[in-house]
Amino acid sequence: MNYPQLLAPILDFLHCPTPDAWIEKARQPENLPLLLTDHMICELKAAQTAMLLIRKYVADQRGGEALLSWLKPYESFTYGGGPEPDFVALHKRIGKSVMPHTEDPWGQQLIDSMVLLIKEELHHFWQVREVMMKRDIPYVKITASRYARGLIRDLRTWEPQRLIDKLICGAYIEARSCERFAALAPHVDEELQAFYLSLLRSEARHYQDYLTLAQSISDDDITPRVRHFGDVEAALITTPDSEFRFHSGVPA
Repeated sequence: MNYPQLLAPILDFLHCPTPDAWIEKARQPENLPLLLTDHMICELKAAQTAMLLIRKYVADQRGGEALLSWLKPYESFTYGGGPEPDFVALHKRIGKSVMPHTEDPWGQQLIDSMVLLIKEELHHFWQVREVMMKRDIPYVKITASRYARGLIRDLRTWEPQRLIDKLICGAYIEARSCERFAALAPHVDEELQAFYLSLLRSEARHYQDYLTLAQSISDDDITPRVRHFGDVEAALITTPDSEFRFHSGVPA
């Protein structure tokens, strides 16, 4: 895989690279359990975001319930203290339930892109969990970072502008994840390095899917809103942050 070529548009899209201070803290072995835990949760949150977009804007009740059934075991384990399911078996069942469908071309584009994203993010979820188990890292609940909250604070309140903003925020979250996998890879052991690099291709495509969907539904050029959220995202990444997480800012 040509990693520099893959990363070039992502680095151009983001308004800043990950600060060295964050990388220095992330590379310390004692912080790996927290980093992997938050990474795993972020994968689930990405799947939840995609699911909510389909359910709110496109899906009928039957299709929405099918998507909910995909995520329920993951959510029960992560947030509800439920038993740890067989994630491999769960992943094999994904896609066999009834999928949402619409006659609206843009709506179907949203469904197709987000369903693929959900599948991949849930796959990454149990891959991270597998890495944790191999390293005897137990799952412990942690608090969420300020990152996503900081991005969505600037969402417009009327449609379809609110949806456009949500999609742009999704693009930045996916792009930053990709950039951080690449930033971390040189500083971790070979097994973890190979895993992070394996995630780059799908994460790179996800951010582009979000931007394509946003522009497709907008009557106007979305560049000014993309630039605005790029500034917001960069501020969250480059300013002091009291919590250390996968998408956190400069360690305070």
